Amino acid sequence: MADHIKITKADGTWVVRAGGAVLGESHDALELTEGSMPFVIYFPRKDIAMAFLDRTDHSTHCPHKGDASYFSIVTKSTTLKNAAWSYEDPKPGMERIKDHIAFYASDTVAVEQV
Repeated sequence: MADHIKITKADGTWVVRAGGAVLGESHDALELTEGSMPFVIYFPRKDIAMAFLDRTDHSTHCPHKGDASYFSIVTKSTTLKNAAWSYEDPKPGMERIKDHIAFYASDTVAVEQV
């Protein structure tokens, strides 16, 4: 595992909301910190309403975590393109984020502790 990446269980309960809908709520979310960057919450897929997500063709590569697949969030009024990502086959040392999804927090997507 890269020394500058830390994965820990996120304290409390976390939710993700978009388009007026709760997409997920979890007591089992993970907090990933990478160097001085802000932490990212990774939700277990089992706690996400995957019906709101559509896989896209977009992907990125992180030399430490591996290849990320992306998802758009489909709401009643809009599609939020590439608003979520997942490392489906993460690199050694990053296995804890397998089967988890992270979301870009923005003015249209809220990721918050409740």
